[in-house]
Amino acid sequence: MSEATPGTNERRQKPAPGRRTLLGFLLGSSLLASLASIIYPILNFILPPPTGEVDTDTVVAGRADELAPNSGKIFRFGSRPGILVRTPAGDYCAFSATCTHLECTVQYRGREHDIWCACHNGVYDLQGRNVSGPPPRPLEVYDVHVQGEDVVVARRGRS
Repeated sequence: MSEATPGTNERRQKPAPGRRTLLGFLLGSSLLASLASIIYPILNFILPPPTGEVDTDTVVAGRADELAPNSGKIFRFGSRPGILVRTPAGDYCAFSATCTHLECTVQYRGREHDIWCACHNGVYDLQGRNVSGPPPRPLEVYDVHVQGEDVVVARRGRS
């Protein structure tokens, strides 16, 4: 058997400390980046974004001559949609345009004289009551006033 010189085996078994440190850093940082790319979207989904919702009680929904009888239009009521309907008789009514089932936006159907949610076929009458489909509650009803040329919509009891 031959004897190896004392320094030869130690050099072969020990990689340079700079290479080991670099590999450990690259592996660790790639693991952290992978975890961050998984956790960040989950947190964005769970935590609601900050809203600058304006707490408004009244809004001008349109002009008085804008809607023909038996038609409707969507308008903004703060940060949420509202729906203004002019009945076949020419009267105005307004509701929250957010379906009480899964918060889809509803629309007025002139032929059927009702408010309809296309997401799951929910139907409301012109008083905002849920008539058929999955909506569990009626729509929020707003007060409507014609002031000069404008149709003003207000939350109930705050005109």
